[in-house]
Amino acid sequence: MTVKELIEKMNLTVFCGEDKLDTEIKGGYVSDLLSDVMGFAQEGNVWVTLQTHKNVIAIASLKELACVVLVKGSQPDEDMLEQAKEEDIPVLGTTEQTFETAGKIYELLNA
Repeated sequence: MTVKELIEKMNLTVFCGEDKLDTEIKGGYVSDLLSDVMGFAQEGNVWVTLQTHKNVIAIASLKELACVVLVKGSQPDEDMLEQAKEEDIPVLGTTEQTFETAGKIYELLNA
């Protein structure tokens, strides 16, 4: 599944990263603790979080994640958007809770 397909199937908002929507998703990771993501997320993962600051993008870039999905209607900070554009990391959003978002992504990736 690509980031674009995930957006379409989950009706996600695209905040930035339109150039990387064809990136293949290899799995997912859910955490709001940056050190946890840095230690355990895998390349190509979707990262589900409510964190909205630019350090999220630093970790996403370091781990070569497919995209970041912000939950609960969170909006990215301006610094986060600027960093995401520089690093070419898609930042997406949903109004759904973390649990529901993670469950839907899991179902889609394992269909």
